[in-house]
Amino acid sequence: MSAGAQVDYYFSLVSPYAYLGHAAFLDLAHRHGATVAYRPVRLLEVFAAAGGVPLGQRTPSRQRYRLLELQRWRQARGLPLNLHPAFFPVDGSLADCAAIALTRLQRDPETYIRDAFRAVWVDERNLADRQTIAELLARAGHDADAVLALASGEAVQAAYRANTEAAAAADLPGVPGYVLAGEAFWGQDRIEMLGQALQSARPPYRAH
Repeated sequence: MSAGAQVDYYFSLVSPYAYLGHAAFLDLAHRHGATVAYRPVRLLEVFAAAGGVPLGQRTPSRQRYRLLELQRWRQARGLPLNLHPAFFPVDGSLADCAAIALTRLQRDPETYIRDAFRAVWVDERNLADRQTIAELLARAGHDADAVLALASGEAVQAAYRANTEAAAAADLPGVPGYVLAGEAFWGQDRIEMLGQALQSARPPYRAH
């Protein structure tokens, strides 16, 4: 199943867990020769479709436990991460759509995505700010004006909605989510299981 397989990668640039798993996921996909289809989503709508709630509406115990998990995974992945970033939560829709626009332009979005994750979770930058996004795009070698114009257009907005609907249809309760041959893997703590599925010849599991 590995060589030539496609993994649909559902994420939002304002998700700490997507940030924590991003490099590990890409490394795994590259090692197995899998193609990555980048599918940014509207995170709150994915939560809502699965019966979840935004962070601020969760019980205090769940909010506290989240902070424990972030510290554990920060250490496990060897990545810097601010537990209380200056600009979180924010509307990451334009930043997400810029990633979609790059794929539409057949430009490699990886450097931009990597830097955008770090902008929120390490560098204390506002990913809801158009100028910040433009600077990240330019630093990654892209024409920021062209990318942002496309990102704001209906074609990319429609793709953003379609990605969100596809994530919900795949039964992903949140992000990051990875879908291989119709089998969903939710959470960066499932990357190793995704690797096992890529390495093996087993058919995808189904919920039935």
